[in-house]
Amino acid sequence: MLRARSRQPGELWLVIVDASASTRRHGALAQAKGLLADTFEQAYRQRARLAVLHATGAQPRWLWQGQKVSSQLQEWLEQLGAGGGTPLIEALQQARKWLDQRQRQKPGESQRLLVLTDGRLGDWAALQPLNCPTVLVDIEGGAVRLGRARKLAEELGADYRPIDDLSANGR
Repeated sequence: MLRARSRQPGELWLVIVDASASTRRHGALAQAKGLLADTFEQAYRQRARLAVLHATGAQPRWLWQGQKVSSQLQEWLEQLGAGGGTPLIEALQQARKWLDQRQRQKPGESQRLLVLTDGRLGDWAALQPLNCPTVLVDIEGGAVRLGRARKLAEELGADYRPIDDLSANGR
C-alpha cells in the first residue's frame, strides 16, 4: 500500500564554521573537521536539512542553504583549509537574517545553530541571541587561551562546549 510522505515539519541545522588563519594553530581546524564530519553524518541519518556558512577571508560565504546532506559537503570538508580574517560577526548577522526569513517561509520547521570558532576575533558590538537553540563549540587550543569564545557564547545565549570535552566524550 502506498502512503503519502509525511508532512510533518522538518528540522534545519545551520552550521557556521570559523576557518580563519588562527584556527590552524594546535590542530584546531583538524579537530573541527572531525566534529563537522560527525555532524553531517547525524544530519543525514536524522533527515535534517543543512545550511553551512563558511566564515573566512574578507566575508562569510554560504556553501549550503537548507538542502539535504550530499557527498558535495564531504568533498568541501576534505578541502577545507584555514586562512585570512574572521568575518564571524558578519556570518552571525547573515545567519540571523536567513533564519528569520526561513522561519517565515517554513513556520513549523525546527531550527538549530552550531557555531565552531576559536573566538580569536576583534572587538564586536553587543550581540543578541538568535531565535533558535544554539551551541558554540570552542576550538581554541594551546597553552595560551584567550577565552573569547565563551564570552561570545554568553552573548548569543548559546550552550558553550570546548571541543576537547566533546572529543573526550566521544562527541
